[in-house]
Formats: sequence, C-alpha cells, structure tokens
Amino acid sequence: MAGLFQGAVVLVTGASGGFGSAAARRYASEGAQLVLSDYSKEALDAIAGEISNDTGCDIATLSGDITDESLSERLVALAIERFGRLDVALNNAGIAQSAFEKMPKTSSDEARRIFDVDLVGMFYALKYQLPVMEKQFRETGAGGSIVNVASVAGVTGASGLAVYAAAKHGVVGLTRSVAQEYARLGVRINAVCPSFARTPMATEMLGVEVKGKVVTEEQMVRGIPMGRLAEVDEVVETFIFASSPANSFMTGQTLHVDGGLTGY
Repeated sequence: MAGLFQGAVVLVTGASGGFGSAAARRYASEGAQLVLSDYSKEALDAIAGEISNDTGCDIATLSGDITDESLSERLVALAIERFGRLDVALNNAGIAQSAFEKMPKTSSDEARRIFDVDLVGMFYALKYQLPVMEKQFRETGAGGSIVNVASVAGVTGASGLAVYAAAKHGVVGLTRSVAQEYARLGVRINAVCPSFARTPMATEMLGVEVKGKVVTEEQMVRGIPMGRLAEVDEVVETFIFASSPANSFMTGQTLHVDGGLTGY
C-alpha cells in the first residue's frame, strides 16, 4: 500500500533535532524523498544515514546556517536538481533563549541571534520555496504545502521568554500573510504551535536555576491542562496532518499542540 507522501519531495530544516529527525523519519516511512538540512554536518549525516538504512529513502543533504540566505536558495535548488520538484517544506530550524529572564536581561547579541534564526531564517526559507511551488502549480496543477514550526509562545505571551515569543509571533504573522498571498496560487502555508515538548530544546531547561529556583518538569507543565509535556510524535502527527495532500482546504492556520493551554 502506497504511503501518504509516496513519491513526494519533502524538505526538512533542523533535521537532526527532536522534531526534525522524527518528522524526517515519518515522511520517509510514508514514501517521501527527502532533502534534509541542519547546522551540524556530522549530526545531519548521522540522521540521514539512519533513515536511509532503515527505510531505503532517497535523501539529499546540505548543512549550513539558516541565517545565511544562500542556504535556503541552495536547498530549493538541490531539491529541483536531485528530484525535479518540491512538494512539502517543513521549516523547523530554530533556537530558544538560553534562560528564563526578564526581557532587559537578555543580551542584545542573543536577541539578535534568536530573531535571525527563528524569524529571518523563516523569511529566507519562504522566499525561495514559494516561487518554486507556485511555478509547479502553474505548470502542472500541483503546487505544494509549507509547515512553519512556531510555538504556543507565538500566539500568547511568554513571561521570561519575551524575545523568543516575539520571534515566534513574527513566524505566525508571516504564515498568515503569505497564506493569503498564495491561496489561489497552489501553495498552502500553515503554522504548528507546540507548547513544551520532550525535545532537547525543552529538557535542557530542566535543572536550570531561575530566580533562585530550579526549573522542574512539574513547573514547566503547571499551566497545561493535560499536566504533561507533549511527546515528539504527537507534534509530528500535526506536521503530517497540516502537510497532507488530503488536507487540501486548510491554509493560514495556527495549529495549537499545547495540551489545552490556549483552549480558554
């Protein structure tokens, strides 16, 4: 039986991280061909090798910094050169703040890096993905789907993470705006907004001292009605739903995977 993404070409950034590696593996299991990218070449090669060995998936890789505009351009070019098209893009590359703290205590250098990676990097990705998918739609009637990984911090305030929240609000704004621009041009664009999930980005915060108190998992999930962290596969399932060719009438949406946190 053919997979949901049989023969599709899927680009995943941040591919060696918690969400990225699990998503890449899932797309491969559904029959996709992959273009994977991450900052670390060693980590990228390792995850690509594992997925290829396990699934037989055809994978192209390109490492680099998402804040380098040429990386996004070269990733799309690689997809076209290697596979002839680009059907799905999961823009997952991102970083968090190094500490929970009042906004003035965040260094200017760290703030600039977060904006560059989480927001400007997203702009670069969309800048090169959208025209290719539009061209495919005009030529063949089959465009593409883009999923931007934002955060629940992109749709609500996040005390102690103001800069990160501001960057993710920007991702949501980009998503909604380009979704309207491309709604009649064959490209769907949606954002997934997870709360804390069991990824290294979240778990590395555990044990960190904030205002004289050590961050615990219990504290981290205190405001979540389900009372727990999201599991990586639960979030990946939303990526699959958002990018599925069967989900062809949804665009410009923010999908909250947050255990009920924003459900009031």
